[in-house]
Amino acid sequence: MAPGYRRYIWQHADWPAFEYDAERLVGPLAEVAHLQGRLLGRLAETPEAVQDEASLSVLTQDVIKTSEIEGELLDAASVRSSLARHLGVDIGALAPADRHVDGVVEMVLDATTHRDRPITAERLFSWHAALFPTGYSGRTRLTIGAWRTDSAGPMQVVSGGYGRERVHFEAPPAARLDAEMRGFLAWVDADAAEPALVKAGLAHLWFVTVHPFDDGNGRIARALGDLWLARADHSSRRFYSLSAQIQRDRAAYYRILERTQKGTLDVTAWLLWFLETLRRAIHHSDGTVDKVLLKSRFWRQQQPAQLNDRQTAMLNRLLEGFDGKLTTRKWAVITKCSQDTALRDINELVELGVLERSNSGGRSTSYDLAGRVTAVRS
Repeated sequence: MAPGYRRYIWQHADWPAFEYDAERLVGPLAEVAHLQGRLLGRLAETPEAVQDEASLSVLTQDVIKTSEIEGELLDAASVRSSLARHLGVDIGALAPADRHVDGVVEMVLDATTHRDRPITAERLFSWHAALFPTGYSGRTRLTIGAWRTDSAGPMQVVSGGYGRERVHFEAPPAARLDAEMRGFLAWVDADAAEPALVKAGLAHLWFVTVHPFDDGNGRIARALGDLWLARADHSSRRFYSLSAQIQRDRAAYYRILERTQKGTLDVTAWLLWFLETLRRAIHHSDGTVDKVLLKSRFWRQQQPAQLNDRQTAMLNRLLEGFDGKLTTRKWAVITKCSQDTALRDINELVELGVLERSNSGGRSTSYDLAGRVTAVRS
């Protein structure tokens, strides 16, 4: 690049002296704080086991979605089982351990359950190693336990096929990383001069702009944001997932990120987007909490002795949110029983008033939770 030419935010002479219009953030900050308090208040008087279940559901989404943003799909059962093992939560049968899933889980949990521990280079290296337990991303060997070296050329975010590549962003050269990361680490662990929610947004932006690793920068940036959100909540339990909300609108995430990284040091627009995304994440979590509270209240009123293991397992799936319509065939496949046994299980629950049949008959007959069950929600 020509001397004096500035294309990216890190090339400004005053980098990383971020600026923002504090007055424009007052309203969004107050709204997010109100929603945080309301969400935490809904769970405050519930038993520890219910809070654990709500946190487990949200963390499962968080782990799955932070990887999905990067185009990596994780098995939901493996993620839930790994989280349950690490948190000591009893969810019944566990899926086999998967060391790659375990690595993502360990990073996310370390960021939130140990939110008050210092953020050091060694801690970030351990997160990076957990994300890539084999030392490879696909077939590419990574530098683990150190900052990237740029041995294969500048670190760039690129889209498009061969011959049609478009460079969205180029990170600072590797020669600057020691100094860049010393500055970042000194700031990120210092007493916050800004509100914790603002610091969460700035930490995410700053880290992903420096892009200090060969791969995994987005996931680690979101983990750092989650750490500061946990500090803001004064709780290691997570009841909302910013990563899940970012995944719902991934295109907007990449647009605002690119626009900010090619802009000035005034990052007000980024922080407004961050707070709005956080607001939507908390709002969306109300649905997750509804399901957990419904499940808890249902089992307090239901007599488990009346049910067999298949019925208990399937009711839990329905209470947590079943995809599609429940049929005898799906029941048989999921519980690994015959369709005759599945129909007998279902008919017993219909007689108990727990399930109800759809209006259609024959092969198209489906079942859902009875109205009296879902009314437990209120």
